[in-house]
Amino acid sequence: MTVTRRLYVLLLTIMLLVAVYFGMNHPMDPMLQSLDRGLVVHDDALQPVVPLRKPGSLRADRVALGRQLFSDARLSGDGTVSCSSCHRLEFGGTDNQSVSTGIQGAKGTVNAPTVLNSGFGFSQFWDGRASSLEVQASGPIHNPVEMGSNWAQVIERLGQDAAISKAFASAYSDGLNAANIANALATFERSLVTVDSRLDQYLLGDTRILTDDEIKGYKRFREYGCTSCHQGALLGGNMYQKFGVMGDYFAGKQVTKADLGRYNVTGREEDRHVFKVPTLRNVALTAPYFHDGSAETLEAAVKIMGRYQLGRELDDSDVNLIVAFLRTLSGPGLMKKVRE
Repeated sequence: MTVTRRLYVLLLTIMLLVAVYFGMNHPMDPMLQSLDRGLVVHDDALQPVVPLRKPGSLRADRVALGRQLFSDARLSGDGTVSCSSCHRLEFGGTDNQSVSTGIQGAKGTVNAPTVLNSGFGFSQFWDGRASSLEVQASGPIHNPVEMGSNWAQVIERLGQDAAISKAFASAYSDGLNAANIANALATFERSLVTVDSRLDQYLLGDTRILTDDEIKGYKRFREYGCTSCHQGALLGGNMYQKFGVMGDYFAGKQVTKADLGRYNVTGREEDRHVFKVPTLRNVALTAPYFHDGSAETLEAAVKIMGRYQLGRELDDSDVNLIVAFLRTLSGPGLMKKVRE
């Protein structure tokens, strides 16, 4: 093994250990605490991916209230945009646009991340500026480009609806207020867990559910080091990483504020172009890809990741195998329920 290769393997190993350490020492959403319990994972003891499980106890009345609010355009300033405008469940929890369209046709600056399985994320938004789904809920409502509203306006509008006021009074002892609106939305979002993907069934012992190419794709995914960032139950969503570890992805491009990533939150130079690693769950449904929506297909995204994150020029055979594996990550249960 060459010195360069040894250094590369060492770097990936360190990155994975840091991710595991950070995950163990970061305050977890209650949903995260039960993920690894009672699992019988097929293949080997060093399996980097664990199956998704259904969320723990969630109050049905708050889930139902959050579901109603999620599609309620009264949360926006001009009454035209709801959470579901940008996070369409039938599109994998995104809108399949490079950037989303807010009130009065205004265009956002980043690609809408999926809302599916978001309750398991250790932070929210591409730059990780929200520590929980409740904190995240406030962001789009107050963003002048997205929903252009505020809590006072939202509460006034909802307060004129006798049915929804009654529902809040029933679900929360202090009724309708900003904190409870955010919690209802977050509780609904925590219910959006896409269990029983074909990969999960494979990991739990169904060795015949994946094709030979899909299994080969998973092996490539592991051998090439993709799991240094995309591991755990979400295959991502539990660490930050620079976009361009092995090369300058932004070279020759007109860099925008959104491209600065976590630097916009911390102001630290080492956080320039650093983003929350996105989950790969349901990734076949959520094109286009990356924070800027610049990769229109999974094949294009995999090639870019190989070049800038792994330092590899992946050939078409490897790309196709990895894409075949990635397509096993869609959870059929929720998708079927949504379409019904």
